[in-house]
Amino acid sequence: MIDFEPSELAETIEENGEGASLISVLEEIQARYRYLPQAAMVLVSERFGVPLSQVYSVATFYHSFSLTPRGKHTISVCTGTACHVRGAVQVLNRLETTLDVQPNETTRDRQFTLETVNCLGCCALGPVVVLDNEYEGQVTTKKVDKLLKRAMRQAGGEQ
Repeated sequence: MIDFEPSELAETIEENGEGASLISVLEEIQARYRYLPQAAMVLVSERFGVPLSQVYSVATFYHSFSLTPRGKHTISVCTGTACHVRGAVQVLNRLETTLDVQPNETTRDRQFTLETVNCLGCCALGPVVVLDNEYEGQVTTKKVDKLLKRAMRQAGGEQ
């Protein structure tokens, strides 16, 4: 479990300005912890003077927010029609098998979170995988293995 300090929340709100929006503060917390800890959402509720249910409503409405810890690396597989007919299912299956997770799950070591998206808007490049906000087009199962190796090498160099 990640500890969340009230002083960090106040700092996050101040960094966003006095008129900070609920969404911008939640985005900052998500960026810092890779999810929205319950304690942070309670503090946001108190600080903004809004019911906790409203904070949860915002956090669950937007797909970019997560209430559970996410991995250091996020892998999104497009499963839209163009990507699907070009082999997205095989790419997704390879990722599931290699990482031992299902879509919307995080590996036990919290290195990778796998997710699917309905369309990334670059259909001509399908199947498309996004690894840490970098788009990879015409992905094959062999390319999946290379992408994962690259991400693991990068993770090894991070402190």
